[in-house]
Amino acid sequence: MPSIFTRIVNGEIPCHRVAEDDRYLAFLDINPLREGHTLVIPKVEVDYLFDLEEDLLAGILPFSREVARKIEAVVPCARIGVSVIGLEVPHAHVHLIPIDGVHDMEFSRARPSFTPEQLAATAERIRNA
Repeated sequence: MPSIFTRIVNGEIPCHRVAEDDRYLAFLDINPLREGHTLVIPKVEVDYLFDLEEDLLAGILPFSREVARKIEAVVPCARIGVSVIGLEVPHAHVHLIPIDGVHDMEFSRARPSFTPEQLAATAERIRNA
């Protein structure tokens, strides 16, 4: 059965896309730690980041860097934190999280809620950055 991320890539589940090329997709996390929290995934479904083919693994950070720069341009923050946990969804992914301190990367803390309209507006601002 395809992962939820593969279903997003295939257009079966909607998402708030912020960047895309032929190999990667970046979209807003629907349960973000902060505004602008973005997931970057390879379009091919591979469970574990370090099992990606060499070229996909080598390309995910440069793609993520471009997305991070766009997030920084529209979401006030000290920097973009990067996290790879790999247990939540069986599809390799990178979290890009606007942060002002290490506490902003705590996945166990209460998360803010955003309406679909707020997420759509944030995605549009990032895309257009």
